[in-house]
Amino acid sequence: MAASYYEFFAGGGMARAGLGKGWMCLFANDIDAKKGSSYAANWGSEELRIDDVGNLATADLPGLADLAWASFPCQDLSLAGDYAGLKGERSGTFWLFWRLMKALVEERRAPSVVVLENVCGALTSHGGKDFAAIGSALVDGGYDFGAVVIDAKWFVPQSRPRLFVVAIRKTLTAPGDITQTEFDPAWHPANLVGAYERLPERLKPSWIWWRLPAPPARTSTFADIVENEPAGVEWHDAAETRRLLAMMSRLNRKKVERAKAMKTRMVGGVYKRTRLDEDGNRAQRAEIRFDDIAGCLRTPVGGSSRQSIMVVEREKVRTRLLAPREAARLMGLPDSYRLPEKYNEAYHLVGDGVVVPVVRFLAAHLLEPLLAGRAGREQEAA
Repeated sequence: MAASYYEFFAGGGMARAGLGKGWMCLFANDIDAKKGSSYAANWGSEELRIDDVGNLATADLPGLADLAWASFPCQDLSLAGDYAGLKGERSGTFWLFWRLMKALVEERRAPSVVVLENVCGALTSHGGKDFAAIGSALVDGGYDFGAVVIDAKWFVPQSRPRLFVVAIRKTLTAPGDITQTEFDPAWHPANLVGAYERLPERLKPSWIWWRLPAPPARTSTFADIVENEPAGVEWHDAAETRRLLAMMSRLNRKKVERAKAMKTRMVGGVYKRTRLDEDGNRAQRAEIRFDDIAGCLRTPVGGSSRQSIMVVEREKVRTRLLAPREAARLMGLPDSYRLPEKYNEAYHLVGDGVVVPVVRFLAAHLLEPLLAGRAGREQEAA
């Protein structure tokens, strides 16, 4: 029997894509009608509800889900939202989601597992108080919890570290082969360990150090996903390419010169950032990387720049925006996934999502072992 789940802040259904056919979606929700259109185009609309999560009631949630997945908005936990934290308008929607979970607990329909996905800024927001608040909510709701940080670069050619908080009902005993007694630096970096150490003492007995295997070897590079004749974007003219080069610091221009000296086609990701110049004044700079992976995709809102690419073949240098299909590939979506026709809508959809093979890795090595044979373990623990 397939495991079942609710998908909150669903976007285009990338968590659904990662969980795969062995999972059954009972309910999906997002407030954004445009994202909802993409969700429906790819997965159908039967389980989908486009509405503010604050307007939902437990009566809207059918059945008894094994998992509740929530990729709640990250803006207030990052610079884009001035670090407003869980009191911010967007990231504060976590509490609206958690209101539903508490109500399910009262109805004895609590999901066995809850996964919260967000940026790593959630670990340090307000000096760790926001992370502690999430932990308190989970523990008071009858869950034990732990967390891992997974960088998408191990699976796709994109640098995208994300925090995954995985909580299980206190009546559910985790198999010993997916837990450990201390942290593993591969999945529990210093910022996560620090967040754990700052937790109130009452929460630490409920903490779990999750165990994950080493990630598989990545088989693709940034250059592999870049097309010579992309749809939805055009190559810059020579003047625009010169303008981008002129915005680079001496260090970044040296990177381009080294790329020209290579005997192979070199593809780099370019972001525009505000930096201090040699005189201490704020100036917009173009920064490039030629390390076979793209920078983290960002949505084109809140002042974030869209990622450009630079293709260098000896003395020939071309630049353009990253195409929507290329962005989707960086998120691990197959080319069969239907994207919106408008550039900004497509880029926003994928830039707000979760990387598909990361979800699959987490499901295969943590979520599915947790749920396998859970009835017997819950009975033993009761």
